[in-house]
Amino acid sequence: MCGIVGAIANRNVVPMLVEGLQRLEYRGYDSAGIAVINDEIKRVRRVGRVAEMEAAAAAEGLSGQVGIGHTRWATHGGVTEPNAHPHVSGELIAVVHNGIIENHDEKRAELKKLGYVFESQTDTEVIAHLVHHHYLQTRDLYRAVEIAVRELVGAYAIAVIALNQPDLMIVARMGCPLLIGLGEGENFAASDVSAVLSSTRRVIYLEDGDVAQIVRDGITIHDRSGAVIARKEHVSDVSLASLELGPYSHFMQKEIHEQPKAISDTIEPILEQGFTPALFGADAQEILAQVDGVQILACGTSYYAASVARYWLEDIAGISCQAEVASEYRYRNVVANPKNLIVTISQSGETLDTMEALKHAQALGQSLTLAICNVQESAIPRASRLTFHTRAGAEIGVASTKAFTTQLVALFALTVTLAKLRGRLSAAQEAAYLDALRHLPGSVQHALNLEPQIKLWAERFGAKHHALFLGRGLHYPIALEGALKLKEISYIHAEAYPAGELKHGPLALVDSDMPVVVIAPNDALLEKVKSNMQEVRARGGELFVFADLDSHFTESEGVHVIRTPRNAGVLSPIVHAIPVQLLAYHAALQKGTDVDKPRNLAKSVTVE
Repeated sequence: MCGIVGAIANRNVVPMLVEGLQRLEYRGYDSAGIAVINDEIKRVRRVGRVAEMEAAAAAEGLSGQVGIGHTRWATHGGVTEPNAHPHVSGELIAVVHNGIIENHDEKRAELKKLGYVFESQTDTEVIAHLVHHHYLQTRDLYRAVEIAVRELVGAYAIAVIALNQPDLMIVARMGCPLLIGLGEGENFAASDVSAVLSSTRRVIYLEDGDVAQIVRDGITIHDRSGAVIARKEHVSDVSLASLELGPYSHFMQKEIHEQPKAISDTIEPILEQGFTPALFGADAQEILAQVDGVQILACGTSYYAASVARYWLEDIAGISCQAEVASEYRYRNVVANPKNLIVTISQSGETLDTMEALKHAQALGQSLTLAICNVQESAIPRASRLTFHTRAGAEIGVASTKAFTTQLVALFALTVTLAKLRGRLSAAQEAAYLDALRHLPGSVQHALNLEPQIKLWAERFGAKHHALFLGRGLHYPIALEGALKLKEISYIHAEAYPAGELKHGPLALVDSDMPVVVIAPNDALLEKVKSNMQEVRARGGELFVFADLDSHFTESEGVHVIRTPRNAGVLSPIVHAIPVQLLAYHAALQKGTDVDKPRNLAKSVTVE
């Protein structure tokens, strides 16, 4: 984790590496480093911002014509300079890596027996020593990497350079994005096209299993069988990037993977300004000061975002909140409160049910209105006094993904802003919430790295016709969202319940053919969730548990566990939304459905 850039040229590549890492900062990270070859492998790493690493590289006069760089978000091992990338083995091999190597403990033990000494707690150092070991035997960097990656279990995108072959860079990919940038007499590698745009717009996206040799004047790509293969060249146009699939098979998959950047773009003004009414419009200070309750109107996935916000608003801001399905709101006798803030949420800003609910609220004399929307000039924002623009970019897949998580960011910003206005927020608490937002894109990227494991789970869902999702507290709406995603794109019937409700009826459905997906973060309700899980196992149900690293779950017969690297605290629902999106996506692939255009559904629902 979390960003990779590499370059080989007839010029000093250090400025390009630094700029590439700066362009990757949106992904979230806590340390950065670069390594170049110049008679020896020279490396600079720093905890903190890329700017600090850049200053250190300049102070050391770092230069070279081949090099690799990395921004890291800590998983294995803490935020320390020894754990920062690149990792070097034997002063001969340097490696940068995105992803998670699941068998790193096993490989670490094997390498220690061979005499390797580890300087970090990372899984990446295993790759460096493994490549070094095979390089000593083959004296061929491509062969060494090719052999080494066959021994790895997990997800990776790597770039490797060797002191004895200074005119070569090797890259490989499995489960994590990696591309090659094509220049004139120089070539590049990166985890994101933004890292190479200053040098080239011509890119080739690698596929899983690819291992590529990169020299100044060309590239050679080998597929997972070892055969040389030609991958399609693309010309990047950032203004059109959101409308193109790039390396992805479907827009839904692409948009799931775009969430670190979408979230980063959405939180940018919050990090710049703090939690201030100005985030919501010129009149926000006056309007929000009048609010003594919040009513959120939304449909589908946006309603589940509203349901999470209800917990936040009542807990953090201490303000009464109702979340209501927009299509129901205007058909009941509403007790209107003119001091309620009416919040509408819509990706397109054109959702008819939500628009009509807003009009109904206004007709009842509720004039304090806020639209949370992804399209600034659409109908719902225009009809509202306040707006918050979720900067998700174009979302083409019918099943909402990045719009949902950016809506949650917007609702969290509203929550903390109201808490501040109501005198419930100290400076220390505000700083902590800003820090939590700052780390959120990295947390989401880590959740994305779980995709290979989730894909294996999805194979079990391919033959299923029903599923249950369970969650408690803040995470119950994420269970609802997971069930909705599975239903709408895989056509597997799925229902979600608060886990404590299981014994009040839904337990009758549980048998060995009913997978039960559990959202089980390490929070105050964890032990309660574990008890509910025992109820499932006692009836022969099979559990699929999304937990945190420190939740102390043990896999056993009928209990499958995937762990996110660390608990994201109050923002945990956003992180746990990612695995349920990926599960639905890969289950749909197993079913062979039209992922981006599920039957009977439309992206922008402009009919009642």
